[in-house]
Amino acid sequence: MQPKVSENANFREYDSVLVAASSIYKPNVIKQVMQGKQYRKAWQTPVPARILFLDTLSGGVNVVEEGGGKQTHSLKLIDSAKIEYTLRSVNKDPGPLIPDIAKTLGLENIVIDGISAQHPYGAILAAELAKQVGVLHTAPKLVFLPKQNKLKDFEDNYGNRLFLLEYETKSKTNWTPLKNVIEIIDTDNLQKLKLELGDKVKIDKRRLIRARLFDLLIGDWDRHAKQFGWAIQEENDSLVAIVVPGDRDNAFFNSGGVIPSILSSRYLIPRMRPFKEDIDFMEGLVYPFDRYFLNNTKMDVFVSEAEKLQELLTNNAIENAFEVWPSQISALDKKQIIENLKSRKANLLEYAQQFKTEIDKKGILDEPLKGSEDKNFPRALQKCFECYD
Repeated sequence: MQPKVSENANFREYDSVLVAASSIYKPNVIKQVMQGKQYRKAWQTPVPARILFLDTLSGGVNVVEEGGGKQTHSLKLIDSAKIEYTLRSVNKDPGPLIPDIAKTLGLENIVIDGISAQHPYGAILAAELAKQVGVLHTAPKLVFLPKQNKLKDFEDNYGNRLFLLEYETKSKTNWTPLKNVIEIIDTDNLQKLKLELGDKVKIDKRRLIRARLFDLLIGDWDRHAKQFGWAIQEENDSLVAIVVPGDRDNAFFNSGGVIPSILSSRYLIPRMRPFKEDIDFMEGLVYPFDRYFLNNTKMDVFVSEAEKLQELLTNNAIENAFEVWPSQISALDKKQIIENLKSRKANLLEYAQQFKTEIDKKGILDEPLKGSEDKNFPRALQKCFECYD
């Protein structure tokens, strides 16, 4: 039996709860025309979520600190084995992203409503698809976090909410399936490691290209440097950095309606590409991150990784991936997502070539990598990263 969140239930007596991600995106005719159909029904549909207590997770975990970006509220956790996790709120707070002009014009609600273009459970599906094609992922799981003493000062703000529990993209202890990984670090620390050890540090560019092409497949357009970690693997006398993608809030991004269509114009917000059957503006999907790590990489690497993705992501693999979703959600969104995935997969070779061409056209960065905390990493360091395929 699953208790309702509104009840004064003893959650210790249950293993799951039936809860909807949010009811604020409930559609009406005008809203759907002007602001799009998006994933409104998925947000308001109750789904089962496992109940999480911090004292029983992985033998007991402790809250390290509060994290989160501009939209997501999160808590960083650590267990006795020093493996790090994150609780990332399913519902978002776009308040910090609302521009002053929108506030002046009274358009805050339109910006807030735009969150409905994000699929509340897209990260879970993205992880399952990533597993099928050999791309590392943070293994997100849907959980309901009741109020509990171990939350301490965070109990009021984080208790009785829906979260994705996943591994952190940096950790002193290896949680990936890879062997001989000594640490998982962020891009800043990868740069520092490269400065310190020079030629001993190499980038696994094939894995990086596969991960970025996978981003194109699932329509994840928001991919800056802070959304990637690096598993540092010992290999003979070298240290090989293998990319660990995280933060899948915008996978399968489904913007529609008059207003989102205007905003996602290549002339206004070129990066905010909708997840459709095709990719119509590759220029908006090439990040400084790509230019930093992939400039001057040979075209045949992009081509071979695209072909490998097409081979691994069979139609059966795509269909079976939806088993990680509650049946209620699959019934709503599975059909269209599958159609788009299959169409993008069929054209992936062309997209890979366009992606490579656009990286080369934009060329080497002449400024520090955005998303990197240290603004003093020299341009010469970027050239060093380019040396390794």
